[in-house]
Amino acid sequence: MQNLSWVLKLLLILSFLDHFSETLIQARTLAPTCSPADRAALLSFKAKIVEDTTETLSSWIGTDCCGGGWEGVDCDQATGRVTSLILQRPTSDGDSALYMKGTLSLSLGSLKFLEILIISGMKLITGRIPESISNLAHLSQLVLENNSLLGTIPTSLGLLPSLKTLVLQENRLAGDIPSSLGNLNGLLQLNLAGNYLSGPIPPTFRNLKGLQFLDLGHNLLSGFIPYFVGQFQNLTYMDLSYNKLSGSIPTSLCSLPSLTDMSLGNNQLTGTIPDQISGLRSLASLSLGNNGLVGHIPESLADLENLWYLNLSRNGLSNPLPSSLVKGIPSLLSIDLSYNNLSLGIVPEWIRSRELSAVHLAGCNLAGTLPNFTKPSSLTSLDLSHNHFTGGLANFFTRMRNLHSAKLSNNQLKHDASMIMLPGVLSSIDLSSNQLFGSISGIFGNHTSSFLENVDISKNAISGTIPEFREGLNFKVLNIGSNKIEGHIPTSISNLVRLLRVDMSRNRITGTIPASLGLLVKLQWMDLSINRLTGKIPDGLLALRNLRHASFRANGLCGEIPQGRPLNMFPAAAYAHNNCLCGKPMPPCRGKEAGKI
Repeated sequence: MQNLSWVLKLLLILSFLDHFSETLIQARTLAPTCSPADRAALLSFKAKIVEDTTETLSSWIGTDCCGGGWEGVDCDQATGRVTSLILQRPTSDGDSALYMKGTLSLSLGSLKFLEILIISGMKLITGRIPESISNLAHLSQLVLENNSLLGTIPTSLGLLPSLKTLVLQENRLAGDIPSSLGNLNGLLQLNLAGNYLSGPIPPTFRNLKGLQFLDLGHNLLSGFIPYFVGQFQNLTYMDLSYNKLSGSIPTSLCSLPSLTDMSLGNNQLTGTIPDQISGLRSLASLSLGNNGLVGHIPESLADLENLWYLNLSRNGLSNPLPSSLVKGIPSLLSIDLSYNNLSLGIVPEWIRSRELSAVHLAGCNLAGTLPNFTKPSSLTSLDLSHNHFTGGLANFFTRMRNLHSAKLSNNQLKHDASMIMLPGVLSSIDLSSNQLFGSISGIFGNHTSSFLENVDISKNAISGTIPEFREGLNFKVLNIGSNKIEGHIPTSISNLVRLLRVDMSRNRITGTIPASLGLLVKLQWMDLSINRLTGKIPDGLLALRNLRHASFRANGLCGEIPQGRPLNMFPAAAYAHNNCLCGKPMPPCRGKEAGKI
């Protein structure tokens, strides 16, 4: 009896699968191919793309653009009309050779049922945004980011009644933001960042009351921040940074209950930070750096319980720090108070005792011994530059095992450089403009980490020789200029295959310039000036095709400057004050002078 039950169940399942398969076949048979008009519009778009290294458009063959074979194209299976065109450059491997080159065809406006149009990251698509896009009455998403589009934003985009998302960031668009965009009262996301847009934020934007995301950063916008932005009660993200906006911060901005990120940095804002800022109860990130803000940091800032990132640097803020910060801002992880009118004397205890990942207090008139952080292992970024510290460097980095970046430049730190032990994961260290002495073996020894990329120990009193550079180092920036370093430049410098910038100027370096420098093919900036180098400039340096700046001046060099790019393109000042350098850009060589050493 039980076996009979299982047989009946199996028959039912097989019957269902047979019926489902038959239905699926019928659906596929009845589903229309794509509209001839839509197919023609897509092929017209393809014709305007003169080069496609992504190879996406190579799949656009055959008569049926809705059958799934045309990459990036989706259709309504009931009507055969194209509803979605999504062309995004693959970014998984970061291949910069992938792009599309061409312009956007007017035919895009003929895709009458298009709901989503995304052409993103293609880099070399240029020309204007077609006015015909305004014909797409069903369009809800228009994303044309990270291309090279030119001209102005078409005013006709304000005629798209269904638009929810408009993203035009990272192009080359210029002119005013059209006031017609204020007609898009259903807009949820507006991103025009990274262009050359100018003029004020249009007053018609007061109609965009449902806006959730607003990014107008990295443009040339001017005028005041509109008071009506405080009416955008659904706004969660706002970036107006890197513009020319002026005036004060409107208090209305402090009444946005859902705002989590607010960036107004790098403008020309004046006045004080509003006391009402505690009204931003969801705020997690606040950036007001590089403006003209004055007065005290408000006590109410301490009430922002979700704030983890705070940047108030490069303003005119003054003492005292609010006492409420001692127990306030419980979620704080990153703080930057650099370059204000603050005279802190010492790093406040409430900063030293917290588990912070980034502490930036450059130019805060700190003095004495470097601070002792209670929880140093949490630090990943530290900037105490441009202060008056004199000691404490000996064991300063001992417990900072997660530190990636450290700036202690422009202090009066006295310490033997050979005794400095850097954290294993450190990628950038700046100890320039101090009073360090001894050799640099502590920084460039066998224990030097492969994580270390940027090193600046210039403008100290470091002596000794330049050590050998082993394979596996990943320096990108190496600045040992303005010290008392002697000896030769080691030929093993060729092991620094990722080096972009090297400065050895103003030392006592002798010997010849090693030809192995020519193996650093990524090098963009090189300064060997004001040393005691002799001999010729090696012809091998002609291999440095990416070199944009070089200086060999004030040495004992002689002979003909290698004739070819880039060496003969630098000004004569780059070769001045040597023994007998000749050849372009210096005077022509005479007789055997070219071979003279």
